[in-house]
Amino acid sequence: MTRTKAMAWVGSASYLLVVALLVGGAPRASGSVHGVGALLAVSLLAGVVRRMPLLALAMALFGSTAVVVGPSSSVPEGLAASYQGQFLSYLAVDLVLGFIVATCAWRASIVAVAVSFVVQLLVIGVFAHGDNLTINGVIGLLAMAASCMAGLLSRERREHAVALRAQEVAEAVTAERLRIARELHDMVAHSIGIIAIQAGVGSRVIQTQPTEAREALRAIEATSRETLAGLRRTLVSLRQAERGATATEQSPLAPSPGLADVERLAAATAGAGVRVDVRYSGEQRPLPADIDLSAYRIVQEALTNVVRHAGTGRCGVAIHYGDEELVVEVIDDGHGATGNGSAHGFGLIGMRERVGLLGGHLSVGPRSEGGFRVAARLPLPVLAEAPVETR
Repeated sequence: MTRTKAMAWVGSASYLLVVALLVGGAPRASGSVHGVGALLAVSLLAGVVRRMPLLALAMALFGSTAVVVGPSSSVPEGLAASYQGQFLSYLAVDLVLGFIVATCAWRASIVAVAVSFVVQLLVIGVFAHGDNLTINGVIGLLAMAASCMAGLLSRERREHAVALRAQEVAEAVTAERLRIARELHDMVAHSIGIIAIQAGVGSRVIQTQPTEAREALRAIEATSRETLAGLRRTLVSLRQAERGATATEQSPLAPSPGLADVERLAAATAGAGVRVDVRYSGEQRPLPADIDLSAYRIVQEALTNVVRHAGTGRCGVAIHYGDEELVVEVIDDGHGATGNGSAHGFGLIGMRERVGLLGGHLSVGPRSEGGFRVAARLPLPVLAEAPVETR
């Protein structure tokens, strides 16, 4: 900052020195020469314009007016500065004025425009005569208006860009909140459903079958510990992101679950009293992270609904790896739509959001032969296909 300030003051002193040379060093040069000199000299005020734009405007007005007025007193045959000299000299002022309109507050911009307009009008009125008065006045006014219009357009474009950035940030925050809400719902709803089932089983058999009750309590402990660990990882990542921690400062987080964890999910669901038959078809291969996670969450939410609402002891999960899409299907033979109390809950909403974001299709509803069916079709990108090796 000190170097920038020093450069600004050096530029100011250099500008005043150049103006003095133009006025005193070449008094008999034409008005065009003085105007070009004043226009080029205003570049020395670049540092002042950025730090103190109003001071830069005052110096530009002083220098341009001195260049226009000064030589006329030394040139007998030129009682007035030429049109070219006036236009070029005050064009330097208009450039500074456009920057002020584009960057400064409205009150400062209005004062700057008013002062510049009055000074230029007075100078043109005093040193122009006859037809030159009208022509120079109109041209000067148009040049000032053009610079102000350019400044206004620049201001509007900058404000529009700021508004767009704010809107993008707000949309990103909303999308992240929805993503976190889906993750927490999928994580907690399944675990709490299993815990509730196991707690009910344990309370019923604790007197007559202590071994079964002990197994139920162990399942509750394991499920709750796993859920707490997942919640802790989520909260730690959120707090680190809020503090702006770098990647090296963040503690390692467990990878997101995927279809490779469906067997473990089925085992946990079996512990809640619902046996899950998992079937795979097609060529199993690595999937993009977002598709893998979404497919897992869809299966998890569907199994949660089976445990809580279907009233059945078994269900089936079918995962088909196609060439162009991944098909995930969960079928049960329970109460169907009548017993599925989540038809309008957050679970199905979350599933539809996940599938919609991936450009897929979700089919949910009762089966004609009884039970309930959840089927999701997720399109696979070309890059997800297995590479063909050539020798």
